[in-house]
Amino acid sequence: MGRAFEYRKARKFARWDKMSKTFTRIGREIAMSVKAGGPEPESNTRLRAAIQNAKAANMPKDRVEAAIKKAANKDEKAYEEVVYEGYAPHGIAVLVETATDNPTRTVANVRHLFSKYGGAMGTSGSVGFLFERKALFRLDPGDMAAEDLELQLIDAGAEDISIEDGEWNLTAAFTDFGQVQKSLESIGIQIVSSELSYIPTITKTLDEAQAEECLKLIEMLEEDDDVQNVYCTLA
Repeated sequence: MGRAFEYRKARKFARWDKMSKTFTRIGREIAMSVKAGGPEPESNTRLRAAIQNAKAANMPKDRVEAAIKKAANKDEKAYEEVVYEGYAPHGIAVLVETATDNPTRTVANVRHLFSKYGGAMGTSGSVGFLFERKALFRLDPGDMAAEDLELQLIDAGAEDISIEDGEWNLTAAFTDFGQVQKSLESIGIQIVSSELSYIPTITKTLDEAQAEECLKLIEMLEEDDDVQNVYCTLA
């Protein structure tokens, strides 16, 4: 009984920790969006996307509004977007996307984690060429017929379309993010969430033990407060 209780409690704290990390990441995206394009979602496509992602993650509305208000304050320090590159164990390329108000702290933390978990931090451009930046959208098609929806998505700028658990996933060119977002909104397709993501152009397969070594590094990088996303070439 006691062991089962402790297990449930540990899982509960793990969920809270994951949710807290997600809210922090979205809060920083909201802050950067406001600093870049202003606090009005109607005229700021990046902010609209961040708000959509907040809803998808069940982030409380008052917390979203507080993040927008805080970022709109001219005296509020802006976050800097920095991408670090390196290798995990066994030659797996890694990109670490961060949002930081202290790059000196962030680079030191990232370098330490690479070193501690068997990787090596690289210079700018050392692995970036192995990834393409793409716009990704998760969509709720509602009652729209699949054939009609597919044609609409192609017209909106989709490069690739897939369906998973009833949700439609659309991939578009990085530079077309704003245009695709507006097109989807204009034809009434609900955007569940959206992001700009780094997609590996090649991947590498490892055995289970080797993969676990890589995933440990990635897990620890993701736990750092300044890290927004981690991408890798592990198949």
